[in-house]
Amino acid sequence: MSNFPNLNNPSHLIATLGGVGNAKYAPGTFGSLVSLVLFVIFSHYINMEWIILGITFYAIWLCDKISKDLIEKDHKAIVIDELVGMWIAAYPAIYLSTQNQRVLYVVLAFIFFRLFDILKPFPISYIDQNLKGGMGIVLDDVVAGIFAAIISTLLMNLIFV
Repeated sequence: MSNFPNLNNPSHLIATLGGVGNAKYAPGTFGSLVSLVLFVIFSHYINMEWIILGITFYAIWLCDKISKDLIEKDHKAIVIDELVGMWIAAYPAIYLSTQNQRVLYVVLAFIFFRLFDILKPFPISYIDQNLKGGMGIVLDDVVAGIFAAIISTLLMNLIFV
């Protein structure tokens, strides 16, 4: 598919988070940052558990559909997988008691998510290299988000003992 992303195509528009994935430098980082802002906004109004679960399955389906015709299967402009991973990483912040704790947590979650997503330690690297299609594109970010959530939660427990 030579014309990817075509932002007139709704699937491409969603997969790139409205074109954020077209950032010249660090599209994954910009996608994660936009995702974090969206998480903060949405988490004030809706129950995020079902939204995260639903968007994960939708992202797998969408990435599978889009990547079929791409030479580079995990195209850098596809950042809906960063949305999934970042939302998983940020989710525990909902349960922290103070605003300052929530802010610190999401900053830590953002940093750790980006580190895990970029460095891809095992098993993230295994998933990235061995799973194909939408499952491979999204699940490495799911695991990076889980790792980021665990590390951020542990650090918060050490800081606010």
